[in-house]
Amino acid sequence: MLMSHAFEDGTLHLRLLRELDVTSRAAAALEIEAIVSAYRPARVFLEFPSACPSPASFSALARARRMCASLGIPLTASGPAAAPLQAPGSAPPAVSA
Repeated sequence: MLMSHAFEDGTLHLRLLRELDVTSRAAAALEIEAIVSAYRPARVFLEFPSACPSPASFSALARARRMCASLGIPLTASGPAAAPLQAPGSAPPAVSA
């Protein structure tokens, strides 16, 4: 299992349980597609396990975004505990004390 999910008030909450790699990204994208097709939510929220997702995780996000766009379903993505996402290889944001 690559993700957990919950459906509440028309919003499908998906959480990747670990960062994806090349061998797991297609399976994750298919799992997202199957869950979205089963629930037909009004919105999708996808949470990554880290603030700096792997390139394979971003690839799965791109596939999920295209699929949701084709169905007219808004998709929002975030890092853990709503941390802003960073592109792979970018420096983490400075934290103020």
